[in-house]
This record gives sequence, structure tokens and C-alpha cells, in this order.
Amino acid sequence: MTETSAKKWYVVYCKPRQEDVARRNLEHQAFETYLPRVRQRRRRLNRRVMVIEPMFPRYLFVRLDRERDNWGPIRSTLGVTSLVRFGQFPAPVPDNLIEILREREDEQGIQELPSPEWRRGDTLRIAEGSMAGYEGIFLARSGKDRVVVLLDIMGQQARVQVGEDAVERAT
Repeated sequence: MTETSAKKWYVVYCKPRQEDVARRNLEHQAFETYLPRVRQRRRRLNRRVMVIEPMFPRYLFVRLDRERDNWGPIRSTLGVTSLVRFGQFPAPVPDNLIEILREREDEQGIQELPSPEWRRGDTLRIAEGSMAGYEGIFLARSGKDRVVVLLDIMGQQARVQVGEDAVERAT
């Protein structure tokens, strides 16, 4: 077995919002890491903004040789809580999972999440704009970034087209 083939990916559990701190500190100790990131819209101060954040909050991957690498420093690394274990030993992550995640990244190493898949009849809430707060029924997509929602406004049903980013699934 070659040195690189003996290495496997493992999952590191991080402190809240400390994935980047843990990644930097592990890399400073010469560990190979992978922190998959996604670009998505989030609500901030009543507006939707694009943010880049970890795909798996509080988790990152580290590549280690179970026999040769010293795992001890990982637990005391700033930003790290522990290695994810199943029983006594850290459980390896299949290499093809990491390959699949990396294949979906753009040039900057960031993944785009697909648009939400709504079905006709799903209840949506308009989250921004002049109709913010109204709930309606999803009817269809109309163009690339727009949806048609059926609203009940003052006893009348109205079809309204809004930007896909302005609606969210009603809970």
C-alpha cells in the first residue's frame, strides 16, 4: 500500500461557527483538510443576501493515515471539538463521497444549491417585497427566476408573479 492510498478521510466535529478556524489550524499542523462550501441566499435584516457558508455546519473532513499519523493534536486544535466516532474508532468517509462533492464545485471551490423544488399546491410565504407576509399556493414557475403564487387577498383570489428568491416554504 502506498502512503497516499493508506490515507482515508475522517469527519471532524467543530465548535459552533469555527469550521474555518479549525481548518486553518489543522492545515498549519500539516493535516490535509476539506471544507465543502455552498453559496445560498439567507435573510439578513429583512433582506435576502448571498452568503457562502459550510455545506455541513460544524463539520469538516481531514485526511489521515490511521497507522502513521499522530491523531492526538487534532482534539486540542483550536476550533475542533472532536473526531466523529462510531464506537472506539473514528469512522472513515468513503473517498468517492469527497470526489462527488469536489466535482460539484465551481472554480472558487463553492457549490451552488439547486433551486427549491416546489410542487403545485405547496403553501408558500412571500418573504419580501410589498406582499411580504402573505401566504399562497404555488401554481407554477414562470421563467427562470419567477414563480406564480395564488393569493387570497380580501376574499379574492389573485395570481401573482414574484421572484423565486422572495418566497419560502410556509411552515
